[in-house]
Amino acid sequence: MRDSLLLRFLYGTVPGRAVLKLLVQPGVSKLGGRLLSSRASRWIVPHYIKKHHINMKNIEVPRGGFPSFNAFFTRRRRRRSCDLAGDHLISPCDGYLTVAGMERGAVFLVKNTEFSVEDLLKDKGLAESFRGGMAFIFRLTPAEYHRYCYAANGNIIRAERIPGKLHCVRPIALRNVPVFVQNSREYQVIRTERFGTMVQMEIGALLVGKIRNDGRYLKSGSVQAGEEKGYFEFGGSTIVLLLQKDAVRVNTSLRDRKSVGGEIKVRMGESIAHCLRSNPCTQSENR
Repeated sequence: MRDSLLLRFLYGTVPGRAVLKLLVQPGVSKLGGRLLSSRASRWIVPHYIKKHHINMKNIEVPRGGFPSFNAFFTRRRRRRSCDLAGDHLISPCDGYLTVAGMERGAVFLVKNTEFSVEDLLKDKGLAESFRGGMAFIFRLTPAEYHRYCYAANGNIIRAERIPGKLHCVRPIALRNVPVFVQNSREYQVIRTERFGTMVQMEIGALLVGKIRNDGRYLKSGSVQAGEEKGYFEFGGSTIVLLLQKDAVRVNTSLRDRKSVGGEIKVRMGESIAHCLRSNPCTQSENR
């Protein structure tokens, strides 16, 4: 996927990085959010649909149309089926998936940039529990459906919100800035029925990328795979799933699928991995 001239300027030049320091501040994001939530932003919608070739066939359109661009961007899709068999981990969103192993400890590699799970979670003890595990990174472009769901059945045991900046999540940004550990993010720790302990995290991005989780976003309670978790307001965004060692195996069909720049196109609700029968985490937690 080719990066735009604007992104190459912002992340690849000295004057661009000076401008970028202003753009990634939360105040700029709030201003952008107000503008895109105003009725005056309605005119953007038809042009955006045309530019990104968005299929509106299965979209719920309010009577009278969308009242603002953000209302369109956070549009609902008519309910679709999910691969909800208990042994399957599903994709929580539409997007581009990168699967990264953590063979060298509680770190993973994306676009030749190393990310520490401890820096991501701001919790050393929790990070250590994922040593040797797997990270599933889903990048949502502005053209994607920006609502997302839970990836597995389970019980929430903890929820955290980490304030930060709002960098772009395109590959050019990942090569130049430790985006995941600088951007605003929220996560839940979920004790799943089949995959041991899992973290499901949402990361905001340039320019708005605001995370809007459901009112049921609690520090406890049960959740179901396919149940809506929330949505992102305008901006490219990212979802990260962290799984413990020997919890899952990536589906062969996914590995065989053609990738673009190391990323695989996935749809919300499709199976991306399955439970290992010998998963020690699941066995010990379900006793």
